[in-house]
Amino acid sequence: MIPPLSPYGLIQESLWPDEWKILVSCMMLNCTSRKQVEKVLPTFFDKWPTADRLVNAEASDISEVISTLGFKNRRAQNLLKMSDAYLNDEWKDPRELPGIGEYAARAWEIFCQNNVGNDPPNDGALVLYWKWRKARDD
Repeated sequence: MIPPLSPYGLIQESLWPDEWKILVSCMMLNCTSRKQVEKVLPTFFDKWPTADRLVNAEASDISEVISTLGFKNRRAQNLLKMSDAYLNDEWKDPRELPGIGEYAARAWEIFCQNNVGNDPPNDGALVLYWKWRKARDD
């Protein structure tokens, strides 16, 4: 089922149904503003549109593209590790993937599994979407 588009226009809404891109965007949004991420995502996904393509990239090339987000080397390594595990591991919950925290896992549940859940997420923008969906779906 396609998640409905909210009046909030979250980045994840525009990336559906690509689960990997949703997870990548969430990793980039950690400790970074949406405005900064929106400037980086088009270039990032032009260079590496799939997990297959990213795992063959050099960490230094990734770091260069995401440098404005902060923690560029750590983020690049985490993006590589997560993408490799995404492709190669038998995972059922994204929390099992390297670098995926509660925010990305809840975004994945909401947008990829269409599971809004009963408890609100911890992230402000995701909470807005969650409240909107709960009111809309009830």
